[in-house]
Amino acid sequence: MTAPHTPGATGHAPENAAPENAAPENATPTPGVDLVPDIAGLRRTLDRRAVPGRTAVVMTMGALHRGHATLIRAARDRVGPEGFVTVTVFVNPLQFGAGEDLDRYPRTLDADLALAARAGADVVFAPAATGMYPAGRPGVTVAAGPMGERLEGASRPGHFDGMLTVVAKLLQLTRPDLAFFGQKDAQQLALIRRMVHDLDFPVEIVGVETVREDDGLALSSRNRYLSAAERETALALSRALFAARDRLAAQQALTARAEAAGGTLARAAALSALGEARLAADAAAVAQAVTGCADAVRAAARAVLDEAGRATPPLELDYLALVDPADFTEVGADHQGDAILAVAARVGTTRLIDNITVGPLGIPGTPDTTDPTGTPDTTGPADPTGSQDGADSPRPGDRP
Repeated sequence: MTAPHTPGATGHAPENAAPENAAPENATPTPGVDLVPDIAGLRRTLDRRAVPGRTAVVMTMGALHRGHATLIRAARDRVGPEGFVTVTVFVNPLQFGAGEDLDRYPRTLDADLALAARAGADVVFAPAATGMYPAGRPGVTVAAGPMGERLEGASRPGHFDGMLTVVAKLLQLTRPDLAFFGQKDAQQLALIRRMVHDLDFPVEIVGVETVREDDGLALSSRNRYLSAAERETALALSRALFAARDRLAAQQALTARAEAAGGTLARAAALSALGEARLAADAAAVAQAVTGCADAVRAAARAVLDEAGRATPPLELDYLALVDPADFTEVGADHQGDAILAVAARVGTTRLIDNITVGPLGIPGTPDTTDPTGTPDTTGPADPTGSQDGADSPRPGDRP
């Protein structure tokens, strides 16, 4: 679910924090958008406002910002003026693990209503936790499976089970033709798509590109918790991703040269034997560029993050991973096609995530990497995970 992350916090509660089960009845009415605080009211609203056009939903945990507005506008554009757009605002307790302070999560419903109205929403569904889960934690939940145990799932056990459970429930309640989620939460988006496919939900899942600040920092409601110095350190996340993307572009340029010139290690050895040292070195460089794109991408990102780890305040890396978009497993050196480069880190008490799609990695066919001496090349790639041993467990103040 799109979260103001989707999920740090400072050591004190925000002024606008509210108890977990606070109901929204006291929110100020906002022209142009209806506020619905309970399931019965949502059902009446959807029945009463049946429209000929398509319906869309944007699921959030509130504290809306420009990134959420982009999702709502995308929904409105897809369904058109005759369609119907529902925005959900619900701080889902199932997504919070032990040590994560649910009560500290910001509630900004009046501001959320105003933003939703400006962006084109028809209704905001903002139930209390007691309305969504009257008996407490539901006895039947959705299991995220192996993909939900990787990366974010390893750092935050059970988070994706809680996320998928509430997404499934909200899809049932809002009855959308389309549901919009941000690409910033790439693993979440992939899991939602898998759930919808595997369980035959009659809805189209639409991913929307990450919205960034002018300095590159991915928009997140959690950014408000960063001090000026912490924000400067946090910029390393996007810088690392962009450095990796640039490195891949350079690697691909060398690969194109290798294809055009027939650059192989055997050719490099032959040139060396003829005394053409410079040509031999050039041939070897372009031949090596045919492989190792994945390792080069990881190395470029890791260099930026390592430098940020020495900054004041330092960046504490949770994970850096180059993964297959289909299942979020690490890609190997021979991976063909696109991959997702994902990073998670803490600066102070605030945990941030970001990602970009890179690729395509590699080129069709099998490049000649044979050692000219006839000895098989047994040199293995660097640590493919690019991550530290032992994922950090969530700390107090972290948000889903």
